[in-house]
Amino acid sequence: MDEQPDQPVQPGEPQVMPAVPVPTDGAETDEQAANRETIAEPAKLLRIASMVRELQEETRQATLDEPGRRRLADVYTRAVGELHDVLSDDLRHELGHLAPPVDEVPSESELRVAQAQLVGWLEGLFHGIQAAMFAQQAAAKAQFDELRRRGLMAQNPQAGDGDTSPPGGQYL
Repeated sequence: MDEQPDQPVQPGEPQVMPAVPVPTDGAETDEQAANRETIAEPAKLLRIASMVRELQEETRQATLDEPGRRRLADVYTRAVGELHDVLSDDLRHELGHLAPPVDEVPSESELRVAQAQLVGWLEGLFHGIQAAMFAQQAAAKAQFDELRRRGLMAQNPQAGDGDTSPPGGQYL
């Protein structure tokens, strides 16, 4: 897989962000790279999730008539469609199972359950992203600490022989 140097992202240009950490040893095939859970446009995902969450909160208190249910079903369907555009194939497949299409004019309870499923899935996705970022930060810190330790070992090779007393210096 060709790696391009990090370049600043231009406004409006989609970004690809891994959803979960994927350990690679350099032997990743093109098929594995294509199947990796990714999000093409994180900002768009956040906007859709915020809109769906707010919509759920607003409609929770209201009694919906048939035109309102039809409109809400349309918004739900478009939101799921927009999410499909920014997700990788495996996340798209998972979303398809958890956010099935709604009927033409669903009942209030069907709409509320569908919205709750979608919001729950999105929140799980965000928690997965946060966990992946935390794991990446912890791995980077461990790697940095190891590099620092090796650097100190190179400067003071006597420190690695198990002697914890400070090394004798010219003035001690």
